Amino acid sequence: MTSPIRIAMWSGPRNISTAMMRSFEARGDCHVVDEPFYAAFLRETGLDHPMTAETLASQPNDWREVARQLSQPAADKPIVYEKHMTHHMLPAFGLDWMSQCRNAFLIRDPVRVLASYTQKRGEVELADIGFVQQAEIFARVADRLGHAPPVVEGADVLRDPAGMLSKLCAALDIPWTTKMLGWPAGRRATDGVWAPAWYDAVERSTGFGPPPEETPITLSPHLQHIADEARPHYEALVKWKIG
Repeated sequence: MTSPIRIAMWSGPRNISTAMMRSFEARGDCHVVDEPFYAAFLRETGLDHPMTAETLASQPNDWREVARQLSQPAADKPIVYEKHMTHHMLPAFGLDWMSQCRNAFLIRDPVRVLASYTQKRGEVELADIGFVQQAEIFARVADRLGHAPPVVEGADVLRDPAGMLSKLCAALDIPWTTKMLGWPAGRRATDGVWAPAWYDAVERSTGFGPPPEETPITLSPHLQHIADEARPHYEALVKWKIG
């Protein structure tokens, strides 16, 4: 049997990462994997996230076992889409397994990420939103390939789902299908066990939401400082995004 095409989509939190996972699953030819390193991240850091106990019980707690399982996906479909959170990839976690994937990057302005993130969690630091890690992973992939891997901005996808997704599919060298534009509402068996804490809006959705509002956002001084720290890492990827 031919090995499936493995797509690793790298995002920080509070982007449209779960909607993108829905979109790829809706293709019909794609198996999706939801944040496979989440439990290993929680075990290593000892952080208390919503539904930590359930998450630790649902996935391997050792990053090596996660990488091994990803290398041998139990899928009968030609494409495997892996939804990854960049902040889950701690310095001790190896990344050699990424060379087997077609890596892509989903970005969002840090101000809007922080405004959304703090609605779910009160405490936040720069490392929690994944911008530094995303830029590091991007640079690693670009260095290996000799050119920039695909980058898409969540807001651009919301403005023009068909246009942006067709360009992303072309960049990933997979067929584009309009099936990616809609999906049934509700939870999925492929969702992480943490879905009740994070996926309420996506579970109500049947497609990508309306274009984002362009109204300015004012953050607290602490959050604005984090946004300012994140911005150079965000802008390092913005210049490569699919237009």
